[in-house]
Amino acid sequence: MSECLFCRIAAGEITEKIVFEDERVVAFEDIDPQAPVHVIIIPRKHIPTVLDLTNADQELVGYMHTVANRVAAEKSLTESGFRLVTNCKESAGQEVLHLHIHLLGGRDFRWPPG
Repeated sequence: MSECLFCRIAAGEITEKIVFEDERVVAFEDIDPQAPVHVIIIPRKHIPTVLDLTNADQELVGYMHTVANRVAAEKSLTESGFRLVTNCKESAGQEVLHLHIHLLGGRDFRWPPG
């Protein structure tokens, strides 16, 4: 998936603003932040959308949320709270077709979003 921006980040070709990484996931600061804290959490495995998840991916998706908790704690968001967002396909706002979670915090959010 050499054309996929997030695959290139996962492969270490682009390393700017990485806040966490291990053998399964990479977390990095968004280049166009929508909140004072805006971190993207991606699996190293290329999965285009939520619709492409299989039963074999359940543990990975849970782990991505655990990493989100860790990053939120490191960014001092656990007391005030934070938002996790996963978009699916272009009409929902998914700009990069590689599964990812947006971790947003540091400001108040309203409901409904968008």
